[in-house]
Amino acid sequence: MTTLRSAPGGSRHPGHDGTQGSTPPVLEIDAVTKTYPSQPPVQALRGVSFAVNQGDLAAIVGPSGSGKTTLLHIMGTLDLPSTGTVRLTGLDVAALADRDLAALRATQIGFVFQQFFLAEHQTVLDNVADGLLYTGVRQAQRREQAHEALHLVGLADRPAARPTQLSGGQRQRVAIARALVGQPAIVLADEPTGNLDSTTGQSILALLHELHERGVTIIIITHDQHIAGRMPRQIEMLDGHIVADTTRDRPPGDPVLIPGARP
Repeated sequence: MTTLRSAPGGSRHPGHDGTQGSTPPVLEIDAVTKTYPSQPPVQALRGVSFAVNQGDLAAIVGPSGSGKTTLLHIMGTLDLPSTGTVRLTGLDVAALADRDLAALRATQIGFVFQQFFLAEHQTVLDNVADGLLYTGVRQAQRREQAHEALHLVGLADRPAARPTQLSGGQRQRVAIARALVGQPAIVLADEPTGNLDSTTGQSILALLHELHERGVTIIIITHDQHIAGRMPRQIEMLDGHIVADTTRDRPPGDPVLIPGARP
């Protein structure tokens, strides 16, 4: 198994035994609200509280307008709450200067989006290496870590390819490798199967489960109850509230299925 090196400020994932010691939660959301000024004001989040520990795999699920996209932005430090507290790796993000907050985001959060957001003029390797662009890691090390991340997602043989030469599933694997390359404390995956057919989507979910087994902390944001139901933890949202937060044990070998997917 390939082990990614930690970028400056990065954190290693816990082993399979889940040992965490006195490590605080990776992410803490405490009584968070978000109100957008308008006439009338829009309350997107209403007193949301939960914590994410190292090694968690959870889905935040809800219909359109439930507040999950606003919550994604706040978890990713792309926006600040109106009230309440957000802590990432124990740090209160509201107390950080802009430069420190940007550095925290660059080193501790990996993003995976539905639209991939790959630079078509760059190789797969360079797209992944760009995940370390703002971390202070030298170019040679960025490329070495990018090779290792591609190995983790099953694309070790395609570093010189361009995104236009890849299938949708392969492009999403590149995006996942880019999110992993700096060994962030948490990966936020926004509708990661939304642009994929059911069979390819199943393979991406299986990859996320495999990464979870390796100790990666992953939060999936989805509207799909079937996808959420295959995750060990489901945080259900409606009208800006968390209406359920449930955890289940997935039996070893239990397949990750999407309705309509071929076996």
